[in-house]
Amino acid sequence: MGSQQLGQMLLTANLITPKQLERALAQQKTLGGRIGSHLAKLGYISEEEISSFLSRQYGVPAADLSNIKIDPALTKLVPAELADKHSLIPLSRAGSVLTVAMANPSDIFAIDDVKFVTGYNVKPMVAPESSIRNALNKHYETAGRARTSVKDVQQQEQPAADRDQLEVGEVNLAELYQATEDSPVVKLVNLVLIDAIKKGASDIHLEPYEKGFRIRFRVDGVLYEAMSPLPSLHAAVSSRVKIMARMDIAERRMPQDGRIKVKLGQRELDLRISTVPTLFGEKVVMRLLNRSSLELDMAKLGFEPQALTTFEKAILAPYGMILVTGPTGSGKTTTLYSALTRLNRAETNIMTAEDPVEYNLAGINQVQAKPDIGLNFPALLRSFLRQDPDIIMVGEIRDYDTAEIAIKAALTGHLVLSTLHTNDAPSTVSRLISMGIPPYLVAASLHLVLAQRLVRRVCVECRQEVTVPAVALQDIGFTEAEAKVLICYRGKGCMACSDTGYRGRIALFEVMLLNEEIREAILRGASAVELRELGHNHGMITLRESGLQKMRDGVTTLDEVARVTSLF
Repeated sequence: MGSQQLGQMLLTANLITPKQLERALAQQKTLGGRIGSHLAKLGYISEEEISSFLSRQYGVPAADLSNIKIDPALTKLVPAELADKHSLIPLSRAGSVLTVAMANPSDIFAIDDVKFVTGYNVKPMVAPESSIRNALNKHYETAGRARTSVKDVQQQEQPAADRDQLEVGEVNLAELYQATEDSPVVKLVNLVLIDAIKKGASDIHLEPYEKGFRIRFRVDGVLYEAMSPLPSLHAAVSSRVKIMARMDIAERRMPQDGRIKVKLGQRELDLRISTVPTLFGEKVVMRLLNRSSLELDMAKLGFEPQALTTFEKAILAPYGMILVTGPTGSGKTTTLYSALTRLNRAETNIMTAEDPVEYNLAGINQVQAKPDIGLNFPALLRSFLRQDPDIIMVGEIRDYDTAEIAIKAALTGHLVLSTLHTNDAPSTVSRLISMGIPPYLVAASLHLVLAQRLVRRVCVECRQEVTVPAVALQDIGFTEAEAKVLICYRGKGCMACSDTGYRGRIALFEVMLLNEEIREAILRGASAVELRELGHNHGMITLRESGLQKMRDGVTTLDEVARVTSLF
């Protein structure tokens, strides 16, 4: 609940006057903090009156923290930085429910954070902010826990008035090393990593600007801003990440890549680190690879039954090439790993060339490409052919040399799986030919092409039916008759989905099996449009049609399908 909302509610209830609200807002703008605290400090209303008002307004009980004793186990359950950040304190625990006193019981983000960190359902109570602060000081200090938040880190790192912004070109290397070891910087980096992992982020972006420093998370394929620390913290934070990844912090002019392994509870995660110099410092992107969240069951990826049957038959073929296409972040690696897991048997020699190796698969010979020493995909493929392979997977076909060797391997008795960046399955043929591969080799070697995209799932906790105009449904591809009766869903927004209405993702698939008619069309130079029509005539489901089926199943929304697919 924002300052304006609480102020207006108190104003409407005649608990304060317009002039009092105006003065409190002006003070808040200067000093920061919550509007309720400023109204209380100015003597216009007590915090107890505000809590009583919020209790009636939201139907939650008020908590008296004056003589309460809190179990030390609860202060260990809810981290100090989280309690400090959201002005809350745990009171009791019963079964799967954790009762928490909050200054703002309508703060769904705070409730969501507590739920993520503790794993308990949260029952909010309301209490004056001053009482919560006193309880935090008493119980968390008694427990011997230092309270550190992003705000605390920024205050400890606040630069002098004449050093508003740290110039990248003037960084003293010795000072930078020291700064990366300072407790506030270490805690800030740890806080960012833990928060990203808890929220299920796939990427973390640390972005410096002329007068700002922004940290963003990508959750379910969509970026959102997580926090904005002081610009002066950027150099130390980015250098801390580079040190953790064993990268050269003295090199700030060239892009670098690194890797970090972290452990959270029983989970081990790999972080791929990439830096690139920008106008105002290095942008750092961390990709989180969570082995425990990797779904290797093809039946659960999102295939329609017919498409799954076609794909499974294709990967069981003794030879030929199978390509998975789509943009970066569309789940191609997961699909390939799922196929390899299905094919992984004691009597089969599987070898992969990857850059980088994202996940370790037991029983499969995975090789990391190292282009800087000449160990690129073509070199690896040549060596693989002398290793008696049955199945070869190459991370991506990027150039003519890789494509040529992969196709020759597919023509000489090997099953070859790889990825390619194209918009849909039929366009893959044109892409290979444009690389310089003759049409007769494409027609002879290519067995199946699978294009895919990822759409966000509607949150099952807050899913509700919505009315969508029939004309909008027809525009996206439904028939007139179906548009009149189709039930559409949308997430209202809740704690489980961080108020986004979406939780998790599912893939849309377009599977084109090359039969004799399609091979003949390739030999005569057919366009992607012609190949799409032929594939459709033989039962190919397009990406858009796969999306429409997910809408029929109530899995996703019209907006998501329209966002990632084309009608044509």
